[in-house]
Amino acid sequence: MRILILGAGVIGLSSAYYLSRAGHEVTVADRHAQVASETSGGNGGQLSYSYVAPLAGPGVVSKLPRWLTRRDSPVRFRPQLSLEQWRWCFSFLSACTRQQSELTIRQLLPLAFLSRTLLHELIAAEPSLDFDFTRSGKLVLHRDPDAMQSAVGLLDFQRSLGCDQQALSADACIELEPTLAHLRPLLAGGIHTASEDTADCQRFCKGLETVLRARGVQFLLGTRIDALKPDSSGRIEAWSGGAPLASEHIVVASGAATAELLKPASIHVPVYPLKGYSLTFDLQAHTPAPHLSVTDFSRKVVYARLGERLRVAGIADIDGYSLVPDPTRLAMLRAEAAALYPEAVHSCPAREWIGLRPATPRGAPIVGRTRYRNLWLNVGHGALGFTLAAGSAALLTQWLTRSEGHRDSGDALADRLRSTFAPSR
Repeated sequence: MRILILGAGVIGLSSAYYLSRAGHEVTVADRHAQVASETSGGNGGQLSYSYVAPLAGPGVVSKLPRWLTRRDSPVRFRPQLSLEQWRWCFSFLSACTRQQSELTIRQLLPLAFLSRTLLHELIAAEPSLDFDFTRSGKLVLHRDPDAMQSAVGLLDFQRSLGCDQQALSADACIELEPTLAHLRPLLAGGIHTASEDTADCQRFCKGLETVLRARGVQFLLGTRIDALKPDSSGRIEAWSGGAPLASEHIVVASGAATAELLKPASIHVPVYPLKGYSLTFDLQAHTPAPHLSVTDFSRKVVYARLGERLRVAGIADIDGYSLVPDPTRLAMLRAEAAALYPEAVHSCPAREWIGLRPATPRGAPIVGRTRYRNLWLNVGHGALGFTLAAGSAALLTQWLTRSEGHRDSGDALADRLRSTFAPSR
């Protein structure tokens, strides 16, 4: 089948990989001249398969005053004259219960573990890919004793779902990651997960583009999609430059642009951007940098070593679609990085990045077919796009292929997750 994928980020390219491998004729369209030019261009670099808890959690409501008033809050809400923003926020608040949070975790962990398996298989199958992939493990640092106690209390729940994690004392954290020794007086402890990875998402996308081109996948880069409109038979067409692009099926993997793109087709999806920032430092010889993936829990900042670079990422601003950086937020992120790795911050050149994470209120992606027979979605992965990309793409491929009557041996996990992530109709 001829399949058109809208979006050349990690979700769109992963979809192209599995669809082309299944024998479909695939074309990828994107408004930018290069792949991975938006959210996939500078994300945190952490593949956190065991850390899928949504932002919408039971403790959020008590934090709202800080989010609304503190300029240094890691999460910040700026009200807009936007029905879309307010609708998303009310849905988000309704999801801030322990019951909903645990349900989302139960739903996402199987997808994350599937993604881990598939990504490792993809790396073995495509030896030309070079994207600073490391099975580094992850250390989540807790400064507050109460937060550490809460994290320890969640271990049994996480273990019951297949996660292998250990609670560590402050001294054990330093033994595991000696570059954090200066933080010892501030630490209450940490949670270590050996199964987590780090990698450069943009380099992965560029390498995957090369693999896909060699496989015959076509790219329409620098192509803006004007609208998605139903034709006389009720099938959706993607229009660009006054004409529809040829396809039998369309997969929307357009990130934060999804809601606007789907409006002409009268499809509402609860995807809204969470604006994030990152700094990437080019490390000099002997500059201290972590060998583990590190998350500073209270500051909501992540650290990942990508070869000879240090990626520092964080912040979630709910304030619309603007990609104009806020200097105060960049300064805040730089100050957080300087507290952990001062030599890197003060002596190494850095690249600044801003991106819009396409998030749903409850923190789960939307993957599956819409009410239109030929229109599919793979959107709304939030901060977990890289982590969930392979699994989401493989499931989409299976469901789309089956929709045209192609039979396979069946997959219990795919069948179980089909309704979990399906778009509302």
